[in-house]
Amino acid sequence: MNVLIKSATIVDPKSDFHNQTFDILVEKGTISQIGKNLKNPKNYKEIKNDNLHVSQGWFDSSVSFGEPGFEERETIENGLKTAALSGFTAVAVNSNTNPSIDSYADIMFLKGKASGKAVKLYPIGALTKESNGEELAELFDMKNAGAIAFYDYQKPISNPNLMKLALQYASNFEGLIFSFPQESKISGFGVMNENVTSTSLGLKGNPSLAEELQIVRDLFLLEYTGGKLHIPTISTAKSVELIRNAKNQKLDVSCSVAIHNLVLTDNELNTFNTNYKVSPPLRTQTDCDALVEGLKDGTIDMVTSDHNPIDIEHKKVEFEHAKYGTIGLESAFGALNKLFTIKKTVDLLTKGKERFGLTSTPIQVGNEADISLFNPAGEYKFSKENIKSSSRNAIFENHTLEGNAYGIIANNQMILNQ
Repeated sequence: MNVLIKSATIVDPKSDFHNQTFDILVEKGTISQIGKNLKNPKNYKEIKNDNLHVSQGWFDSSVSFGEPGFEERETIENGLKTAALSGFTAVAVNSNTNPSIDSYADIMFLKGKASGKAVKLYPIGALTKESNGEELAELFDMKNAGAIAFYDYQKPISNPNLMKLALQYASNFEGLIFSFPQESKISGFGVMNENVTSTSLGLKGNPSLAEELQIVRDLFLLEYTGGKLHIPTISTAKSVELIRNAKNQKLDVSCSVAIHNLVLTDNELNTFNTNYKVSPPLRTQTDCDALVEGLKDGTIDMVTSDHNPIDIEHKKVEFEHAKYGTIGLESAFGALNKLFTIKKTVDLLTKGKERFGLTSTPIQVGNEADISLFNPAGEYKFSKENIKSSSRNAIFENHTLEGNAYGIIANNQMILNQ
């Protein structure tokens, strides 16, 4: 794949060309030249876009596609295409499937389906067999097959001894354990944040305490075992404080936040739109502010779209009966870019790889091209026309975002929005 990128502003602190505008020549998938007014004697395809910016390829640490078992929601092929058109060159894919991804063969299946694609797929294996929370899955075998972490997607591990054993066992091979932060007996049948809004709407509430109690438990277990813990998609101000204190104690813990939990509050549920039914639930503005501050000071390690396609049959029902989840790859950049500076937005979209033992590729001559292309300017209302996924459950539909992804150049391929 050969292409000449014209007049691109490079946003990459690890590059010698950071914050400068240059042409970039990519030949056979490798950056061969970076300079001003580069010639194109071989008549390669040229990319000339308005206000073109480029950065290292973006990474999302929590994506669900559905295949195998829920192909009506999203196939791996279309999911990876959606990621590419949204500016992502790598995604970590959850075992949110049927059957669950809980063996060596399952990991190899996912890798096989993604082989040769522009976007790299990194499998997250199930933590327990069939993700039922009762017995540890084949963690070491899955690690050898290419699993980068272990997680029963959005299913809390209620048995503390099982979580203790997982942390101890995985520490033998530097395995990263996810623990969904929710105490199920506290959250009960709550479908939204427990607050004055849930009372006024007559919906059962899921209190912040359910998240925070589970985090406290897991941090105590981590201190005891000395393992590696990742707490995905935290949503409360107290959770940020708890993890900040744990990091000050030098515990090996990381965490993420879903982008929609940074921007949207439980007030959105006044319309009973099931696209706003997510787990963890949308909380208060105080929580949003604390989460943003946690990203700024480094307490929260990474953001995620928490992309989770749900078919219309499970969303177009009464709010109490709708499934949790929203798609988010397509809106991730525009939502973050409206909230942060372009430098911080790119930083957040490229962070996280190191935690999973993955390498980053700066925009430098001689490096493989792993590049996201985007325009950080221009507000627009996110609509169905912006959706690339097979499912349409977009939490940001009808919300104003800022900036668009043009696509990617990665793995010796180019995928661009037309």
